[in-house]
Amino acid sequence: MTATLELPASGKINPAVFDGLIYPRLGAPSKDILAGPMHGVDCGVVRVAPGRVMAMTADPFFIVPDYGWERAAWFAFHILASDITTTGLKPTYFTVDLNLPLSIQPHELETMWDTVHRECVKYGVSIVTGHTARYDGCNYPMVGGAMMMAMGDEDKYVTTAMARPGDRIIVTKGAAIETCGLFAAACPELIKEEFGPEFLKDADSYFEKMSTVEDALTAAGGDARAAGITCMHDATECGIWGGLYEIARASRTGMRIDKEAIILGEAPRRICAHFGIDPYASISEGTLIATLKEEKAAPVLAALAARGIPASVIGEVTEAKHGVKVKEDGRERALEHPVTDPFWAAFARAMEQKAKLKK
Repeated sequence: MTATLELPASGKINPAVFDGLIYPRLGAPSKDILAGPMHGVDCGVVRVAPGRVMAMTADPFFIVPDYGWERAAWFAFHILASDITTTGLKPTYFTVDLNLPLSIQPHELETMWDTVHRECVKYGVSIVTGHTARYDGCNYPMVGGAMMMAMGDEDKYVTTAMARPGDRIIVTKGAAIETCGLFAAACPELIKEEFGPEFLKDADSYFEKMSTVEDALTAAGGDARAAGITCMHDATECGIWGGLYEIARASRTGMRIDKEAIILGEAPRRICAHFGIDPYASISEGTLIATLKEEKAAPVLAALAARGIPASVIGEVTEAKHGVKVKEDGRERALEHPVTDPFWAAFARAMEQKAKLKK
């Protein structure tokens, strides 16, 4: 079977690879696993005591020196924290494996770790174990991996498998948040030359929006189910389109989406247009997709607005038989998973252009 599967050139594996290779081989079964590995599900959930659960998520520890050491470390922490808080539970524990390049300097490691420590203190997260070393052959941006965990009551967590027909769908901040932030941080000269210094300043501000931690904690309000939340998912690989498709697949539902209701900021829109990227299919850490009971939509939107987090209702969850449909320009079409995120190829071209400008 594996001989017929195609691995992506870069980025996450697609649903076919997960279903054909990973999912059939999940080790020993356990009755305490309440939410196990599934494509598009951010976290696993395990019962650790009667009525108590631990949610867990894992990701590369992603450090890009071009962003600046403090910013890069902030982003590495929030990639994991954004995933774990989609359960509606507060992050609790953190483990980090740092496999660092030989080129890293003591002051760089100090800045990186001070930032991780600061963010852990801010959100009440304790670092419990890890590994730190320099190795030949290791390089940025993947310098190891990390896990974040959250403890909570069994009746308070949510996963992407819990969306139900009739739920409303909310999206925070809009499309292509991460795409905009990364282009501005990594290629400021290109952005400034094309759009001017004021535009660069606006685009660069999106870097600090590349987290859904505050979005998810605000929406859940300490008890996601009591707040009417049925699932939360951050729109990372393949953006909003990928995230919506993954929720529908995980929860075995359909969706009806109004594309015009999705926020698209001026900076993300113009950057995506310039680099030939579909903003709705492009990587967007910082965009939270949540499904919730219809009567709870207004209170959750109000809570988000009070924290300065823009959000909009973009559609509703339907029965699976209706499929996932997007209304655009007055016409309805089926939504397919983008499979390949357009960000990576465009970003690689931009980095090549940046290198030429330096010569």
